[in-house]
Amino acid sequence: MEVKAYAIPAPGQKLEPTTIQRREPGAEDVLVALQYCGICHSDLIIANSESNTDMYPLVPGHEMVGSVVEVGADVSGLAVGDLVGIGCIADSCRSCNPCDTGDEHYCDTGFSLSFNALDKQGEKTNGGYSSHYTINQRYAVKIPDGLDPAAAAPLLCGGITVYTPLKRFGAGPGKKVGVLGLGGLGHLAIKISKAMGAHTVMLTSSASKVSDAEKLGADDVVLTRDPEALEAHAGSFDFIINTISGDHDVNSFLPLLARAGNMCFVGAPQSPAPIFIPNLIMGDKLMSGSLIGGMPATAEMLQFCADHNITADIEMVDIDKVNEAWERIEANDVKYRFVIDLGSLS
Repeated sequence: MEVKAYAIPAPGQKLEPTTIQRREPGAEDVLVALQYCGICHSDLIIANSESNTDMYPLVPGHEMVGSVVEVGADVSGLAVGDLVGIGCIADSCRSCNPCDTGDEHYCDTGFSLSFNALDKQGEKTNGGYSSHYTINQRYAVKIPDGLDPAAAAPLLCGGITVYTPLKRFGAGPGKKVGVLGLGGLGHLAIKISKAMGAHTVMLTSSASKVSDAEKLGADDVVLTRDPEALEAHAGSFDFIINTISGDHDVNSFLPLLARAGNMCFVGAPQSPAPIFIPNLIMGDKLMSGSLIGGMPATAEMLQFCADHNITADIEMVDIDKVNEAWERIEANDVKYRFVIDLGSLS
């Protein structure tokens, strides 16, 4: 079926209106009429050929919310009219150990990203800057009642990216959690860590972000450019979630960790980071990484956010303003996520 979309025709060009083909729903598929799609910084990275794996014309978008308008004959648990979310995962092998245990993002044969990838049938995936999306029922999750659908869209990537390690590494009462970097990921990490019951501290290099962090719920804010401020918190953090995607000196933050403390990376700087190993040896400290989360964890995260009234802070844009939104993201001029109103496609 032919649907409306916005795509980048070739590297270095701007997004422009087009039409694309979506497959007709198979027995286990649902067809979703998309209402909103978040704009993630990784959309820009992939679309600008920084990944070196791009397939043009390229329709970005992997933070989708919409209503089910058609279901296949073997679909169970989803019905026409259900509000659902579609995130990063469009397909996986569905038979390996990671898939069997709900970690589809670690599929042994590699999961299929919901845009700019090939699904397991060898068909190219086109993303959420479009009017409709066809997907296997396994990779669509219900949006719980009480969540604003537009502000929930960034949870499908940004929310699960920070929720997974915060839960895995025990953020909660009696724990001191640092959130390094205040952006799309960082602002959700503050909200989720605080809701889990942890003493949550914003770590930022910018004095202009202090009041924002406090409004988001941070218990304290540490200016990382101030050596005395860092020294005052040395050896005190049980866990630091590092959301910074640009190059930075990790060594300046490792002394903040308590004994057996853990710094987990969810941002992905593209340059190697030299590590001063004694910063880890002295105190049994750990470094780790985390990639989004599987489908059960995504559903759990959405319910947690509904229970605690957590959504992203967003700025809504019509689809014809998407190129301007991308330019503003590159200039760090958004608090904290853009979401496309896909009703503007019509």
